[in-house]
Amino acid sequence: MSPIDLLGLGLLGLRTRPARAALSALGIAIGIATMVVVTCIPASSSATLMRELSALGTNMLEATAPAGQVAQVSLPEESVSMVERIGPVDAVSAVANTHTVVRRSDRSDPGDGAGLTILAAHLNLPQVLEARVDRGSWLTEATARFPAVVLGAVAATRLGITDPAVPAGGPQVRIGDHWFTVVGILAATPLSPDIDRSALIGWSSARALTGFDGHPTVLYIRAHEPAIEDVRAVLPATINPQSPANVQVTRPSDALTAKRATENTYAGLFLGLAAVALLVGGVGVANTMVVSVLERRGEIGLRRALGASRWHIRAQFLTESVALAALGGVAGTTLGVLAGAGWAVHQGWLVVIPAPATAAGLGGALLVGVLAGVYPSSRAARLTPVEALASA
Repeated sequence: MSPIDLLGLGLLGLRTRPARAALSALGIAIGIATMVVVTCIPASSSATLMRELSALGTNMLEATAPAGQVAQVSLPEESVSMVERIGPVDAVSAVANTHTVVRRSDRSDPGDGAGLTILAAHLNLPQVLEARVDRGSWLTEATARFPAVVLGAVAATRLGITDPAVPAGGPQVRIGDHWFTVVGILAATPLSPDIDRSALIGWSSARALTGFDGHPTVLYIRAHEPAIEDVRAVLPATINPQSPANVQVTRPSDALTAKRATENTYAGLFLGLAAVALLVGGVGVANTMVVSVLERRGEIGLRRALGASRWHIRAQFLTESVALAALGGVAGTTLGVLAGAGWAVHQGWLVVIPAPATAAGLGGALLVGVLAGVYPSSRAARLTPVEALASA
């Protein structure tokens, strides 16, 4: 018997009893749809939560000189380039305290810096800190060499500056003995509140105009999240090989622990709910096939009497079971994907349709069809022609 003939024979029961086939397929479709939905919805929720937790700096570290020794102990000038060589490190930036004072006017007290810090900054600082320029622009290769400054959100408020220079001229502030033009104002930076209370100038202009020695004060490191602990462990010796004890590295954010715990919780939820859904669908198909065998004993007896072997009978009912499960699997997977995506959109979450969920929907349906059809098909194959015809 060719596969085409076997498929046509297996579909015979579905064609002759379309209402029952539809109801049976609906049962497994609901089970598979449940599996897909309980995978897609938590996956979308989890992805949204992971994005929010990642915004808290779960993959960022800060390296500084030990507290209380910042003025005496500095990080090496080459520390940024050294850290960039660590494999899991994605990006590194640095700032340095120039130990100067910023004033709104040269008429004010030279020692009154309004509690603000003047920082020399690398040009990639906004990218590493995920900082956003609220008004104006960030420093460029050109402006970093000249007396230009970008103010943090708090610094701009304290200095009474609301609009940066557009495109030139505009407000100026006094840093040390030089006037600096304000070219930009940063939005608040939750990951590093110190930046909010700072005035940031270019590394080159800091060297030329403030007497800055080029040694960074704080390094900001973005690393591959799964390797964050390993990166933290090697940072002191990498930054200052001669004196690792003079490097203090912040431990990973507490949000990282919460993020990993959440991922583990969702993984367990997926597994448990998917198993229950598949069990329900399998019981439904098995029940349908057992009833089908009981009702079609006359057909089985007639086919056996005409020469059909036990293998033919077993293959017929097993094919019917798999076809029934596949029909429900396709419908259930489609329904589950649409329901999961619709709910995510309604909640304002990221829409995540895990590929394993759709594959598991179809594959799980076929597996359920095979397992659910084994007993009914074997029972049908064991019937002798006389027994089947007599009980019909």
